[in-house]
Amino acid sequence: MKVFADTNFLVSAFATRGLSADVFQVILAEHEIMTGEFVLDELYRTLTSKLKVSAKIAREAEELLRQYYVEPVPDQPSEIQVRDEDDRWVLESALRAGAEILITEDKDLLEISDKVTELKIVTPRMFWELIQN
Repeated sequence: MKVFADTNFLVSAFATRGLSADVFQVILAEHEIMTGEFVLDELYRTLTSKLKVSAKIAREAEELLRQYYVEPVPDQPSEIQVRDEDDRWVLESALRAGAEILITEDKDLLEISDKVTELKIVTPRMFWELIQN
């Protein structure tokens, strides 16, 4: 499956041990991981500013993700309204990348999942359950 990883999922996968890290490993091994330039910018800012991760480690995470598909920043955000404007850019990036799944822990994106027919928007837990069946 083509799985688009959003910022909060990637932060969890890189900064903590647990389900997100495990799901990230499964995606790398068995699926096609994708992300976007918009997400990579957010990831770097979040890791360095909020979590105080060194710039070197944040760049290493970015370099790892750049080994896979990275969607350029879209020329406009998604037309689907999401409470957080940044989420509209993430959603549009996932759609333009041709992702089948958008994996996120963002409640705003999860709330609009029924409005998006082109891809499934799921949590790491939902993805884990999906691939176990």
